[in-house]
Amino acid sequence: MNLHAPDSFKTATETAEPSHPLTASDTAVPIAVAYGDGIGPEIMAASLKVLEAAGARLDPQIIEIGEQVYTRGVTAGIEKDAWQALRSTGVFYKAPITTPQGGGYKSLNVTVRKSLGLYANVRPCAALAPYVATKHPRMDVVIVRENEEDLYAGVEHRQTDEVYQCLKLVSRPGTERIIRYAFEYARANGRKKVSCFSKDNIMKLTDGLFHKVFDEIKVEYPEIETDHWIIDIGTARLAAKPETFDVIVTGNLYGDIISDVAAEISGSVGLGASANIGPSCAMFEAIHGSAPDIAGEDIANPSGLLLAGVQMLVHVGQPDIATAVHNAWAKTIEEGVHTADIFQPDSGAHKVGTNSFADAVIARLGEEPSSLPVARYQATPRLAAGPVPDRSRTHEKVLVGTDLFVHWRGTNPDELAVALKQVKDAGLPQLDMISNRGVKVWPNGLPETMVTDHWRCRFLFDGAADAKAIPALMLALSGAGIEVVKTENLYTFDGERGYSLGQGQ
Repeated sequence: MNLHAPDSFKTATETAEPSHPLTASDTAVPIAVAYGDGIGPEIMAASLKVLEAAGARLDPQIIEIGEQVYTRGVTAGIEKDAWQALRSTGVFYKAPITTPQGGGYKSLNVTVRKSLGLYANVRPCAALAPYVATKHPRMDVVIVRENEEDLYAGVEHRQTDEVYQCLKLVSRPGTERIIRYAFEYARANGRKKVSCFSKDNIMKLTDGLFHKVFDEIKVEYPEIETDHWIIDIGTARLAAKPETFDVIVTGNLYGDIISDVAAEISGSVGLGASANIGPSCAMFEAIHGSAPDIAGEDIANPSGLLLAGVQMLVHVGQPDIATAVHNAWAKTIEEGVHTADIFQPDSGAHKVGTNSFADAVIARLGEEPSSLPVARYQATPRLAAGPVPDRSRTHEKVLVGTDLFVHWRGTNPDELAVALKQVKDAGLPQLDMISNRGVKVWPNGLPETMVTDHWRCRFLFDGAADAKAIPALMLALSGAGIEVVKTENLYTFDGERGYSLGQGQ
């Protein structure tokens, strides 16, 4: 099977079929290939042409995903046969896709990552100075981003006229395995330092867990230097002095943001590659989008997808081919053969299109760069998914109260408190605090605090707790004309509070 796009994907700038297309063989590795949308077909064709010329031993299965599938009414952007190909091959080489705006369409990237358990997103970002403009010539950072949890769980609700909610979900098993992966990656690749980014000064439970687990695991890797940064100042330092960092491990949203920051300051987002690794499957892609505004113009930079292909070759046990491709690519950059996104008119470089860039890399196969770092990939053991969580250990979990979120259109929290305190049945928890958007507004709130129609009303038991009292309280409030839109029970675990205080408490 050849690696070029089917007729439906062809663009006017594609070259003729290669004289020696890759075919399946006893040593070929089955992979699923998606040509994607926008510039996707162009850069995928160019990248596969380079991998083929380098002798990559691959057996591609072309699948259709993305915009054409969405427009057929499939809101996930992927159909059953494509899922089967992904699961049977375990390796997915994916060009960028377009997710239609509106209409409830879900991000296919997120869907694939979560459905196949691709928990680790690995994004190397290295400077190519002086050949690609950057203010940080010594930059060489790898971002290891948690890929399944956090705000990207996608659990959102509209609860009142004015307030929408997105849940941040962080688990100990998910945190343990991404942090352990980061340390194992550092050890396997000769990296000397792992930095943790979180915001645990504000989100003390969720981000607090991430920092806590990092501190627990780092002692198992005494040869690796470690530090922790609050995400805001850590991002600022990454942008200003990226040479401070080696490997960074962080949560899903933070990792998404800082990996684009790192790619941009290294020279261009168009150079960024990404590996998404799970216990049984892996996906390799460029970090940029489908750029439909330049589709079909033969100007897109295939480097990000090509370098993702390099990561893929290492993953499938072909480090020799990965080394040859990476070095030929670096030699091409070093000799000034540049696509439009990194071309500088006064640099002496030669501006080329997508296909010509691929041809230039092919022409340099077997060569090494003179001043850029020379790649020397080696076969590395697959990194484990991390320990199975020990659920035999139980914690003393004690119900102590409940947060009832109510839709109330008034503006005076004292009036709401009066209405809530009218419910005084024996055995019910008692009102302790009211907050609005997290800020305590009763008792003793400040008149300057802006309020919405969404109120958190905290009720605590005085003495022994009865779980049946909580629905009884909700019914009583409903009878009093107060609408409860959500409830969160409050627990202690081994005596430690499992819920946050209101801001101002």
